[in-house]
Amino acid sequence: MRRSGLLAVVAVVVVLMSAAMGLAQAPAAGQPGTPAVPAASAAPTVLLWPDGAPGALGTADDDKPSLAVYLPAANPTKSAVVIAPGGGYSHLSMVREGSDVAAWLNARGVAAFVLKYRIGMKYHSPIEMGDGLRAIRMVRSHAAEYGIAPDHIGMWGFSAGGHMTATTGTHFDAGNPAATDPIEQQSSRPDFLILAYPVITMEAPYVHKGSQQFLLGNTPTPAEMESMSAELHVTAQTPPTFLFSTTDDHTVPIMNSIMFYEALVKAGVQVEMHLFQHGAHGSGLAPTNPQLSPWTEMLIKWMRERGYAAPAQ
Repeated sequence: MRRSGLLAVVAVVVVLMSAAMGLAQAPAAGQPGTPAVPAASAAPTVLLWPDGAPGALGTADDDKPSLAVYLPAANPTKSAVVIAPGGGYSHLSMVREGSDVAAWLNARGVAAFVLKYRIGMKYHSPIEMGDGLRAIRMVRSHAAEYGIAPDHIGMWGFSAGGHMTATTGTHFDAGNPAATDPIEQQSSRPDFLILAYPVITMEAPYVHKGSQQFLLGNTPTPAEMESMSAELHVTAQTPPTFLFSTTDDHTVPIMNSIMFYEALVKAGVQVEMHLFQHGAHGSGLAPTNPQLSPWTEMLIKWMRERGYAAPAQ
């Protein structure tokens, strides 16, 4: 695949953004100067499969994928976002990339559902993606109860959660109208995707090895790697997408974002991408990090332009 022209454009964008914002090296996640946003209030939790998840290997908490429900005081656009925290498919960043994000969305009048999905090494593909698909179906099935529109349900993923989000957005189906479970009758297609420093590919040379190992095991086959490389499965039906990443991310190569962007453009899918020159992986919303904090303002603008968030007051 030829990328020279795209990379030249990306380089120009990065240089311009750096000059405009006076970017400096971001502190690593958890260092002083990068405090979290205020936590969202306690939320009810619902199991994705109340009678037991398919493929469950036990009955412990980590065998029970679930959604923590965060509803705003008002939701004028009737929008919702399923949040997939990152963690390399080995753990879940449930605060920085979970409840903090839910609070941010609620403050902007958007419902949020933080997904606790099953992870490796106990679980491998396609279990993780199956949890993501089920989460979209569940929110859509209960849209009236949550005061949201069934066609205003997006998915937001960070890092490996971004991979789950991208694969959900490229492996969805219309639902099974003959299913006895009414949730399974619903479409699993998100209406829009938000990807923050995402893992996208499972193939060399840009694969994040840790995510690959925990998702696919120690000896994945070429077919398994191809199936879980989201950039290879983009079609014209892939949801509109917002991408955010940093050039000097030393954990997940920025080419993951660039390859997905390129695939979306080729398929004619609406996409917006913002690349910052500096910034550590795992920055989350970066609310007080001056070099990265503008990314969420770009995101809310994108959401408002598409009717997924109310105009600023």
